[in-house]
Amino acid sequence: MTDKMLKFVHTESQMPEKRPADVRRDDWQEVYAEYARTKAEEQASRCSQCGIPFCQVHCPLQNNIPDWLMLTAEGRLEEAYEVSSATNNMPEICGRICPQDRLCEGNCVIEQAGHGTVTIGSIEKYITDTAWEKGWVKPVQPVAERDQSIGIIGGGPAGMAAAEEMRRHGYQVHIYDRYDRMGGLMIYGIPNFKLEKPVVERRTKLLADARIHLHTNFEVGRDASLEELRAKHDAVLIATGVYKARDLQAPGVGLDNVVAALDFLIASNRKGLGDDVPAFDDGSLNAAGKRVVVIGGGDTAMDCVRTAVRQGATSVKCLYRRNKANMPGSQREVTNAEEEGVEFVWQTAPEAFLGDGTVSGVRAHGMRLGAPDATGRQTPEVIEGSSETLDADLVIKALGFDPEDLPGLFGCPELKVSRWGTVSVSWATMMTNLDGVFAAGDIVRGASLVVWGVRDGRDAAASMHAYLQAKTAGVAIAAE
Repeated sequence: MTDKMLKFVHTESQMPEKRPADVRRDDWQEVYAEYARTKAEEQASRCSQCGIPFCQVHCPLQNNIPDWLMLTAEGRLEEAYEVSSATNNMPEICGRICPQDRLCEGNCVIEQAGHGTVTIGSIEKYITDTAWEKGWVKPVQPVAERDQSIGIIGGGPAGMAAAEEMRRHGYQVHIYDRYDRMGGLMIYGIPNFKLEKPVVERRTKLLADARIHLHTNFEVGRDASLEELRAKHDAVLIATGVYKARDLQAPGVGLDNVVAALDFLIASNRKGLGDDVPAFDDGSLNAAGKRVVVIGGGDTAMDCVRTAVRQGATSVKCLYRRNKANMPGSQREVTNAEEEGVEFVWQTAPEAFLGDGTVSGVRAHGMRLGAPDATGRQTPEVIEGSSETLDADLVIKALGFDPEDLPGLFGCPELKVSRWGTVSVSWATMMTNLDGVFAAGDIVRGASLVVWGVRDGRDAAASMHAYLQAKTAGVAIAAE
């Protein structure tokens, strides 16, 4: 064991410098500064190098976290980058936006022992940001080119990860995305203060430099059917993500200025990217000067409340039907929002939206947590007679996302989907019921994390490669 490790007894856990709330609420820069090299090495040296690395066990990508922490502590940063990137196609992005408090850091052995977690996410971000600065990040250069081509529908985390892995094998890879930029929700859904857009754009450029063909503004079902893509490519991957906003049934939900979270976030991100956004400019999707109420308790809701603060809302309230301990979003994000002036109205749910044409308030009732449901989570119940009205000029519904009707959109009614609308696959092969058509990411598992999208994209790439190798050898692989 290196003498540079196991320093957690004498060295406290310390995140990079956190920008003050009264400063960061007025700009779009990331919350945390970058580690200085000495501080990154110091924090990495706190790792206990435990026999069973629960940080790795609870990472969807099974990242070799203890190894690259040790290499960082020893000052061997280029090697740390090689180990980190061996299992993750975008470690600096995961380092920024993964809910480490629920995954690796939350399960760190020394955190459980009361010494404070190793700051894994910030070190992961530091390693790869340094790798970019030093020129260590290179586009994939396959040893040999293959004639077979791959079509990937969707340029989000799953599609980007799969594309890079398939290109590594030498396949001719094409990504088709309906938007004008690659990156999916990393570009249009996640705000700059969590993930600055140049961080995503340099990953997109890396794919282009690897001679992966990027087709933007391409909508399957409009510009080509799924069957046409199947005829064009030797294998197809569906990695569209889920974009259909969940809605709620309540009087007044159709009033003006009651909007979906993704519409609000896309408008804000497009404006930040320099696009012409009429709905932002006319105030429809702009929180400036408004009393904002956000409904929901996940990470998307946190993105909305913190975006509204930065746009200059006069007040921002978040309604959530359960308590703080039961929020599905990252607790760090909740803390950041509270610091920035967001008011959380716990155990409250909307009953009706009030207003004459345009929303002016939300009538909400109190909730209590009743008996556990099938998952063991307590079910919210309405407290009779507890209604109150909250003033609101803009209401944002952040209730989650569902899949679109892909069989209908793609002109492929035979594509099998689950009762929730997600694409059905064999988890052993990631193949759908259509031969040579695979699926990965949120469109398979439902709305989830970027890190799971990367994992699914990598798994799908491995299965596609095996499928094409077997097909070349004349061996059949069963569809779902």
